[in-house]
Amino acid sequence: MASALNDNRMNTTFWKGRRVLLTGHTGFKGSWLALWLNSMGANVHGYALAPDTDPSLYELARIDDLVESCIGDIRDRDSLEAAVQAAQPEIVLHLAAQPLVRESFKDPVTTFDTNVMGTINVLEAVRRCESVKAVLVVTTDKCYQNREWDWGYRENEALGGHDPYSASKACTELVAQSWRLSFMGATGEDARHCAVATARAGNVIGGGDWAKDRLIPDLLNSIANNKDVVLRNPNAIRPWQHVLEPLAGYLMLAEKLYTEGEPWTQAWNFGPHDADARSVSWIVEQLIRECESSAGWQLESAAQPHEAQHLKLDCSKARQQLGWNPVWNLEHCLKEIARWHSAWKDGADMQQESLETIQRFSKL
Repeated sequence: MASALNDNRMNTTFWKGRRVLLTGHTGFKGSWLALWLNSMGANVHGYALAPDTDPSLYELARIDDLVESCIGDIRDRDSLEAAVQAAQPEIVLHLAAQPLVRESFKDPVTTFDTNVMGTINVLEAVRRCESVKAVLVVTTDKCYQNREWDWGYRENEALGGHDPYSASKACTELVAQSWRLSFMGATGEDARHCAVATARAGNVIGGGDWAKDRLIPDLLNSIANNKDVVLRNPNAIRPWQHVLEPLAGYLMLAEKLYTEGEPWTQAWNFGPHDADARSVSWIVEQLIRECESSAGWQLESAAQPHEAQHLKLDCSKARQQLGWNPVWNLEHCLKEIARWHSAWKDGADMQQESLETIQRFSKL
């Protein structure tokens, strides 16, 4: 179940009483992170749009009861700056984004406006807030110029992006680097030093994800209705990982940024071991077995927009320097998803169920 190489050391006491601004706190990853931060005693302020799925993890886990929530758009510079000033955070975790590849084909302008200009707005608001000591900007594994390599991309590989989403995230990486070097680093023009880093996570999956055009929500819906799931690209290889895996990395990295600063102001990959970079069809067949379903899959017949066929991450830097390692292998990850989803279907208290998931993860 657990990785033999796991040596994660989460300093939970660091977060007790810590003032944190979390953008995107109403989303899938943001809701899990808000819940985790709150459980460690952090004073969490959230800034995001209202949840865009029904159901949503944010509402099921009653995240609104645990954070100081401000519903707003990161493209609204004045509203965002007011929220930052009101929160007076010590640490900013920037997760808010337009996160869907297919949506970026439909609306590329909003994708770039949200992901690039939204990040600029966050960084500019941080520059005007004296309390902030550390900022983590979350991007994606898709920010790399994909050359369909069999091996994983390292943090020093070229950035790029065929689709608008990937390109916007490559731009976000450049924006974060530029603001760090020009304004917020030790040699920047601002007198105040604020440590800025970026995190590039692999494909995250887990309970509570109902985003459209995503594999696990589509698959669980097909299983519930005993229908075949329709796959666009069954042979595509992705670095799948449970949502808590990169979140653990974000928390460890944010602490380092706050306590040690400059040595950690870099880009960091957070992804699974190579053995867990699996095909879409493998994920589907494994989760169907886990749910004891008779559903299957069939190939989408309509023409599809471009998708990379092969994507892996090399996370040796995070393992060697940060001490972060994947905790759950992919088989166990899918068991956790099936368990969470079953509890939801049975009417369980999903705040408590999600906290217990975090506790099981943290104990390993």
